[in-house]
Amino acid sequence: MRCPCGLDADYDACCGRYHRGDATAPTAERLMRSRYSAFAVGDAAYLARTWHPSTRPGDVGIDAATRWTGLEILGKSGGSALDTEGTVRFRAHYTERGKGGRLSEHSLDENSRFVVMDNAWVYVSAI
Repeated sequence: MRCPCGLDADYDACCGRYHRGDATAPTAERLMRSRYSAFAVGDAAYLARTWHPSTRPGDVGIDAATRWTGLEILGKSGGSALDTEGTVRFRAHYTERGKGGRLSEHSLDENSRFVVMDNAWVYVSAI
């Protein structure tokens, strides 16, 4: 299966390895992509693990009515393997099944803040 994050790679070799815990994302952008993929494949446990404890909600739920359909990276600052913080601006596309089974298309634009905690990138919040 192709990775939902938008990179031209197989899911298992791309974000799947982060989701399984075989590796950690080396940059803020790769963490952001892997978190998007976690939403797409329904991996709430990964989302919780990669969310800073100070901002993580009590329940990291996945909405079954939402289908994530595409990701665009719009910009970034910092967040390299040599940094300890960074931001990634992105647009995530999705469809939702509403009343009567009707699908509607949407997008979410966000500028996300990431930091390194315990030698791994974690999501802090939208800014």
